[in-house]
This record gives sequence, structure tokens and C-alpha cells, in this order.
Amino acid sequence: MKNATNVIEMRHIVKDFDGFKANDDINLTLHQGEILALLGENGAGKSTLMSILSGLLLPTAGEIWVNGQKTEVKNPTVAKNLGIGMVHQHFMLMDSFTVLENIILGHETTSGPRLDFKVAKQQITQLSKRYGLNIDLDQKISNITVAQQQRVEILKVLYRGANILIFDEPTAVLTPQEITEFIQVLRELAKEGKSIILITHKLAEIKRAADRVTVIRAGKSVGSFNVAEVDDNRLAELMVGHHVNMQLTKTASKPGEIVLKVDNLAVKNKQGIAALKNLSFNLRAGEILGVAGIDGNGQDELVAALSGLTPVDTGQVIINNQDMTNHKVRQITENGVAHIPADRQKYGLILPFTIADNLALQTYYQAPLSRHHILRQDAIKHNAQELINKFDIRTTGPNAQVGALSGGNQQKVIIARELNRDSNLIIAFQPTRGLDVGAIEYIHKQLLLEREQGKAILLISYELDEIMQLSDRIIVLHDGQISGEVQPETTSDEELGLLMTGVKKEGTALA
Repeated sequence: MKNATNVIEMRHIVKDFDGFKANDDINLTLHQGEILALLGENGAGKSTLMSILSGLLLPTAGEIWVNGQKTEVKNPTVAKNLGIGMVHQHFMLMDSFTVLENIILGHETTSGPRLDFKVAKQQITQLSKRYGLNIDLDQKISNITVAQQQRVEILKVLYRGANILIFDEPTAVLTPQEITEFIQVLRELAKEGKSIILITHKLAEIKRAADRVTVIRAGKSVGSFNVAEVDDNRLAELMVGHHVNMQLTKTASKPGEIVLKVDNLAVKNKQGIAALKNLSFNLRAGEILGVAGIDGNGQDELVAALSGLTPVDTGQVIINNQDMTNHKVRQITENGVAHIPADRQKYGLILPFTIADNLALQTYYQAPLSRHHILRQDAIKHNAQELINKFDIRTTGPNAQVGALSGGNQQKVIIARELNRDSNLIIAFQPTRGLDVGAIEYIHKQLLLEREQGKAILLISYELDEIMQLSDRIIVLHDGQISGEVQPETTSDEELGLLMTGVKKEGTALA
């Protein structure tokens, strides 16, 4: 039960990176047993502030008080000893280790000279049952879904005895039912006296989960508010500094010729297990086909097969009337395909490269970026500056390292690069993951503009609001097959949720 006791006070926090103040005199207070939402647009300084609290960064100035005591959180070990645990947006897990091994790593229980896995397993099993975080402790991380990996991260901080929990964009890959369950877990934790900071850009979740919300903008404190006393429009305006249109205006779709035909597609996953099972659908010019489903039901393999990143066992991929099954990536992209990957850091960017070089990755060998097989650096930088301006990428310039950008701005680099090519098929996999409402509004408008220009867009997203708002048709994947096709105007979150669990819709007819 929340009370007025302050478990965390961050006073006048400043973090200066060579003259750039990511945090500029920020104040934040967390009460015992409450859920505090931390809201701010991409690059506002949320992750920097939480990295300071969790010991990953040292503040340039300011004070941190924990449980009424002024302290220096010099490193993550100090944070852990203070009871502070953070679940990062990009999970920090070892793929080759089991769930159990990941949870106890760095906090091992020993019996003499040996690790005592039995005791650890009993403790973790009790925690998982207590908070509804059931998971197979013997599975390798590489074999479980992203949603299950999140459970591992939560169990990891709870196993370490954390009483102050920080969650960074925790619901990005969860279904509506899983989000409801996750919020219930948060409430149970708060009820037991644990204090929670929830970093999120989802205003609806703030309303459902949080007691208070602290808003920061451009590295500065905007204010703290009781969630019950402030509406979504006001929060969005406080976050980005101007009015945000919360509802998309979408014209009626005018589908044209078939651009993408997927016929009886069968693909195996990394473990050699069938991930797509004779999957068939069509996508036409001038429409957005939404693909909904729980993570791990074939979405990754579908996108990889369409973009040339994984082999197709049987079936065909026809793009622009050409059989592109098992063709190379460059052949597919040159046939008019743009690809916005779900994992921007793994598949979308080369982090040590500059923004300019990343924006040129798909076209560096073509004019005007090169001539006679020689790169034209002036043209590459000019191209980058134009895209930085057009897509509002927050950076010091084209020569900045893309890995130094916030996650949202990294995503903008990918979207700028892919939409700038005149492709007539756009594969958009989680295109707004981790973006704030202002950036989401912009990206959604860009996708709708591409649709109005006759582009065919395959939208794969775990955000049902995004699927419902943008799609002209929705297919739902379950166990590598289509469990139903619905129209966004006539379906509901509940119906989609049932289809996502494999309850098939009767009378489905795919175009």
C-alpha cells in the first residue's frame, strides 16, 4: 500500500555529456508502494536518469537519497545492495544460458565449492508462482519468446531482493491479455510495499497502472501529477511541448494490383522446427495489411523469409509478379522492397557507423552517392542532412555515431532510409517500438502517406492499437498459420486476443 514515505529522491540531477545536458536540474520522488510513471519523448533523458539511479552512470551534479539517506550510487553493485533493480528495454540475458542460469548469474547460491542449483530453483519457483511469472527454468534463453525473456528479467531483479523496480518500456511485445496480467503483477508488487518506476510512452497504460506521473522534456522536469487528475491529451502536450492529434485520419483504401503473393509458405525456425506452415495471403497496392499475433508464432520467420534473411523450405514468395523465393537480400530490395526490422540494433543499423553512413547503407553503390564505384562523401552527407531534417532525427549532425542516439532516433534513421527509397512494398515490423507519442504520430502519418501513394504495406506489430488504427485488413498468426482475418472496423481487442490464442474465426475468407 502506497504511503508518503520517500524511498527515492533525486534532487537537481544534472548529466552533462561534453556540453550536452541530457539531464538538466531534474527532480524525481518515488513513494513507498507506489507505481510512478516516467513520461518523456525520445531523447528527453528518461533512460539517462534511470541509468544514474541504477548505477550505470554517475551524475555530473545533484543528489540521490534512498530511504532517507543521501548516497552515491557509484555502480550497479551499489544499486543492487540498495535494493534497486532495473529491467531494461533491451534485455541483458545470455542466449546460450538457461533461464535458471541467467537469473542466478552474479548472485549464485553455493554449497561448498559448487553452485547449489537445487536451492536456487526452489526459491525462483516460489517467486514465479507468487507473482504469476511461470516459466520453464531449464529452457535456454535462445529458445523462448521475447515476452518470456521479460519474465526472466523480472524474476532476476526479484531474486536479487530488489524493493525498488525500474521497468523500461516493458509492454512493447505483449498481447492485451499479457499486458493486463503484467499490470496485475505490478499492482501485486506495489501492494507488498515494493516501489515501481514505469518508463513508458503508452498513455493508456499510465492510466491503468500508475498512481503518479513525472514528465520530463528536453532534459528538464516539467512536473509531477496524480494520474487521476490529468487526461491523455494534456500528458501528450506536456511531453512533446505542443498539441498532439491522438486520432489518425485515414481515407478509405483503394486496393490495386497484387504486389505480394505468399503461397503455401513453409519455413523452419533456428531450432529446425516448423515456424510457418503452408501460409498463404495476398497484399495489394494501396493497402495496409496488419499481421497480429503473440510473439513467437511465426512473425520473425515470415519477415526473414520475405526479405531474404532465412531460407524457404516450400512455397513461393511472389513480389511484383516475380518469384523472389530464396533470392538474395539485395535482389529483393532492388525489386522494390523496403524493410523496417523489429530489432533496430541487430538488423537495422551498424552502431559504430555515422548517421550518414547508416542512411546510405541501401544505396551507397548507386548515384548520386557513388560514381564509378567511388563513394562521394559530400553527397552522402547531403543526403543524410536532408533526411535528418525531413524525419526530425534529433542529433548534432550527419557525422554523429548512430549508436549514440536514443532508441527512438535510431528507429527514425531506419525509417528515413527505407521510406526514402521508392519501394512499392514496405515490410514494417514493429515500426514504432519504443517511440513517444509525437514520433509515433509522425511515423503513422508517413506510412499512411505511402499507402495513399499506392504502396503496399505489410505491418507486423505487437501493438494492437497500431494494428487497429493503420490496417485495412488484419490477419492473425497462431502457430505459423492464419487463425482468422478480420476488418479493423468490425473487430475488437477481445476478438483479436482470442484469435491470437488459436481460437479460429469461422467463415474466414482470405483475399
